[in-house]
Amino acid sequence: MNTSFSVMRLIRFAVAFVFISSGLMKFFNAELAGQFLSLGLPYPDTMLNLVIFLEIGCGTLILFNKCVKTAVIPLIAIMVGALFLTKFPYLNDGLLAFAFYSKLDVVMLTLLVVLYRSYH
Repeated sequence: MNTSFSVMRLIRFAVAFVFISSGLMKFFNAELAGQFLSLGLPYPDTMLNLVIFLEIGCGTLILFNKCVKTAVIPLIAIMVGALFLTKFPYLNDGLLAFAFYSKLDVVMLTLLVVLYRSYH
C-alpha cells in the first residue's frame, strides 16, 4: 500500500468536504449568506455568488482529483480573505482568542498549501 497516496487522498477528501459543504451552506442558508453579505465587500451579491461557485466547483475538482493544483489557488485566496475579514478582528481580544476562532482556517490553508506543493 502506498501510504503517501492514501494520505493525499484523505487530505483531498477532507478539503473537498469542507469547501463543498461551506459553499452549499452559503447557497441554502440565508443567515450564513447574510453574514457574508455584511462583511463590507464591494459588490457583495456578486462576491457571494463567486465564492459559492469557487468553493463548490474547486472542491468538486479536488474531490475527483482533477486540476488539483489549479483548483487550490482560488481556495487559498478565499482562506486568506476569510482570515483577514473574519478572524483578524479577534486579535483585539488576544492571541488565544484569535487562535481559537481561526483554527479551521489555518488548518485548511495549511492543507491547501500541502495539496498545491504535492501536485505537479
